[in-house]
Amino acid sequence: MTEQQLDDWVSRLADEVIADAKAKDTKVVCASGISPSGPIHLGNLREVMTPHLVADEVRRRGVEVEHIISWDDYDRFRKVPNVPGVTADWEQHIGKPLTEVPPPEGSTASSWAEHFRLQLEQSLAELGITYRGISQTQMYAAGAYTEQILFAMSQRAEIDKVLDQYRTLGPKKAKQQKLSEEEAAAAAEAEEGSGAAAEADGSGSTGYYPYKPYCTVCGTDFTTVTAYDDATTEMTYTCRCGHSETVVLRDFRHGKLVWKVDWPMRWAYEKVIFEPSGVDHQSPGSSYVVGKELAPMFGWERPIGPMYAFVGIKGMAKMSSSRGGVPTPADALQIMEPQLLRWLYARRKPSQAFNVAFDAEIQRMYDEWDSLAGKVASGAGQPGDVAAYTRAASVAQGPLPATPRPVSYRTLASIVDITTGDEEQTLRIVSALDADNPVTSLDELRPRLTCVEHWVRTQMADEDRTVVRVAPDTGRLAALSDDERQALRILLDGNGSDLPRLDDAWSLDGLTHQVYGVPKVQRGLAADQIVKGDKELAAAQRQFFKLLYNLLVDKDTGPRLPTLLLAVGADRTRALLGG
Repeated sequence: MTEQQLDDWVSRLADEVIADAKAKDTKVVCASGISPSGPIHLGNLREVMTPHLVADEVRRRGVEVEHIISWDDYDRFRKVPNVPGVTADWEQHIGKPLTEVPPPEGSTASSWAEHFRLQLEQSLAELGITYRGISQTQMYAAGAYTEQILFAMSQRAEIDKVLDQYRTLGPKKAKQQKLSEEEAAAAAEAEEGSGAAAEADGSGSTGYYPYKPYCTVCGTDFTTVTAYDDATTEMTYTCRCGHSETVVLRDFRHGKLVWKVDWPMRWAYEKVIFEPSGVDHQSPGSSYVVGKELAPMFGWERPIGPMYAFVGIKGMAKMSSSRGGVPTPADALQIMEPQLLRWLYARRKPSQAFNVAFDAEIQRMYDEWDSLAGKVASGAGQPGDVAAYTRAASVAQGPLPATPRPVSYRTLASIVDITTGDEEQTLRIVSALDADNPVTSLDELRPRLTCVEHWVRTQMADEDRTVVRVAPDTGRLAALSDDERQALRILLDGNGSDLPRLDDAWSLDGLTHQVYGVPKVQRGLAADQIVKGDKELAAAQRQFFKLLYNLLVDKDTGPRLPTLLLAVGADRTRALLGG
């Protein structure tokens, strides 16, 4: 660990978990719990990223650590989500384990749970996240928790007393920042979580039982335990379908502990040291709060675990209209590199909310990322920022694959927009960005360029798209004022100024100097003179830029002019500007 890397929230949590594991004389186990009940969105990803970052830091220090992800695939199917390939017919499966529900139409997965688990697993691999996955269906089916189930049933009166302390408190919502309409929609869907936070706690008219059987006839959990014998472990239950039976719980494999008991039981079983949880699990009477009192019954303590805040989506309205629901990690990774997505989670404390941008804001996010990369490379970054960058760009095993030539996302978006993805034209333009070290192959720009291409194709707003004129606007050219005509002549030919001909300035830096220099020259200044605080010059530059956009793309604004000029080409630019 360097001094710079110590100043970040991940390091502080790593210090805590290492000390706790040492006190317990056990290895560090960081845990995540994901219910594949539907598309696993970017809010759920925080449940994985937070333990991953802590576990990775522990691993960097050479301390034994394991990150486990419990796939809560033995949870009940609660409702039919709005996802492609799913109809109202799926309502017949409500109440069944997620592994017993068929996948959406067209899926090659064996079950509903596997379909959504596989989607996330592919994204986790791209993000460099290593873990051990645990299927709760397999654990319960194999009888791994039999002794814990029998123990919980024998202690049902004590468990009921603990739960009863909270039942009268009523649910309380955590305070939430004021959200925009699309952020509120994302928050509402994210709050659904796995549904475990609101699951029944085992109480009922027949008494309290912390175990919920799945009916062996209809397969659902619309069941009620009516009797249990501690000595023989015989349990009797009835089902909504009319079935009733008595089973020996020690040998029965068709049910699970209710969530508020299941979670602390698993903390003890896996010896979990660190596991965060969302807001829905930390209100009074919720799983995490109750778990603090139930975990000692199973011989463990509630893990260290911060509450993590809401992850919003900028541009969600467009995403929802195209595919339904909140965007997933797979959706995000189509428009941004893994390093950027990791950075969004690494740079904010778990308690801090943040947004993932799918709209044009992604360009600003990338500007920040590229600026940080430059500062880190030059040794000028602040300690906390350097730590966040390091965690985003690499894992304990080494750096993540990166784009060899990370050209500005904003610039690439403008180029792809203008060329409509034509690779030959794209290469022509990007090769002119740096005359001293030109790009020779688009492969040097990937995977960033691939992300940009997908963003332009699927997320770019129609009003932001750029269409270059096919012919000069003769009417506007005829109506040019003397100052406007002079400005175009200086831009195209220098016109006796210290600016070169446009063709001789054909690089990103050269064209930047050219377009900003014209208004200076018109005011009697040198084109390369640095001028600060001159409002009249700034206004003149804006008017000149507006003129160029009008003549080139019939808009008042558009992509950065140097990039636009490179894309249009010298000959076509000259023709459209009347020269």
